[in-house]
This record gives sequence, C-alpha cells and structure tokens, in this order.
Amino acid sequence: MSLYQRLQNETQLERQYLVTSPIIQRCFQGEIGLQDYVAFLAQAYHHVKHTVPLLMAVGSRLPESKEWLREAVGEYIEEEMGHQEWILNDIAACGMDKEAVRASQPAAATELMVSYAYDMVNRVNPLGFFGMVFVLEGTSTALADNAAQHIQDKLGLTDNAFSYLRSHGALDQEHIVFFENLMNKIDDPKEQDLIIHTAKMFFTLYANIFRSLDSHATAQAA
Repeated sequence: MSLYQRLQNETQLERQYLVTSPIIQRCFQGEIGLQDYVAFLAQAYHHVKHTVPLLMAVGSRLPESKEWLREAVGEYIEEEMGHQEWILNDIAACGMDKEAVRASQPAAATELMVSYAYDMVNRVNPLGFFGMVFVLEGTSTALADNAAQHIQDKLGLTDNAFSYLRSHGALDQEHIVFFENLMNKIDDPKEQDLIIHTAKMFFTLYANIFRSLDSHATAQAA
C-alpha cells in the first residue's frame, strides 16, 4: 500500500478528533462569532509564520539521497512565503488590530504544536515534518472554503477578510496532489511509519488549538 493511502487509512481516529472540535462544529451550525474567527486567525498567524523557517530547516537537514525531496521543499517555500501577512490583513479587514496580534503570544496549544514540529525536524528526522503537511493541507482542502462561506454568511464580512482561508482551500487542492505524489515515492517502511506517527501527533496537536479556542472564548466572556 502506498504511503499516502496509509496516511488516509491510519489517521482516521485522529482526524475525527480534529473535525469534532466544538468550534468547528459551531462554525458549520452557524454559531460562530467575530471573536471566534479572529481568535482562530490569531493562532493561525502564530503557527503559519513558522512554516517557511521549518521548511528551510527540513531542506537543510535532508540527506543527499533525498535530493528530489529537497527540490520539492524549495517549491513549497516559494508557495508559502508571506502567508502570515495574509492572515494579519484578514484580521485588519475584521476591524481588529493586526499589530496587536503580531505582538501577542501564541496559545499554549499552538506553542506546543510549533515546538513539536521544530523538535521533529531538528532532533528526530526532517521527514517527520511531512506529517504536519498532510494534516494542515488536508484540513484546508476539506474545510477551508466551506468554513469561510459559513463564517461570511453569519458575520457579513467582506471578501477581504477571507484571503487566508479561501486561498488555502483552492491552493491546497493542487498541493495535495503534489504531496501525494511525493509521499508515494517514500517506500522505506520505517520512514513511512515515522510520517504516519507524526501525522497522528499533528492531528491531535492541531485539534487542541481549535479546542483551546472555545476555552479562550469562555474566558473572554467571563
């Protein structure tokens, strides 16, 4: 079985943990507020700003035998450059202070996911980062465009407030095919197992970011 098919099959429980996060469920039920959306964008900023540095670290640590993968990492870097600024501009389009978000600290759940990513790349194996790619791009493809429409319908925001969600929904459709082809070139069972393990971890860590948003909203209300 190909690695990509294994990723689809063997991460179903962890994927379910993500998609059943209360804030995601509320979004699709039309029970989302402006503070919810901005809180999501703020945490997205705090992890997306690390995407390019992480990719650079991956590229620098891949062995010569994975030169074909290093070239793909270079393409990813070009695609991902500056996306954190899109998020800040979306926050500004919601009428909020984007510079305050830039200067803010990430939530604990966000910091843990980012820390795990760096630890995987620098201490364990740079290939593990592709578990994170599978989670973030697969989630974007499955949820981003649909979520953006539900949020816009509920809150009446302009299109300018959705550049991050909408671009990732469309862009990652192409990325996921590119990613699938890359992963299917990895046939070493130990390397496959590592990427599946990290995908499971990232589904859980990413879900915890969404789940922490409800805790944050409750605290804000209090």
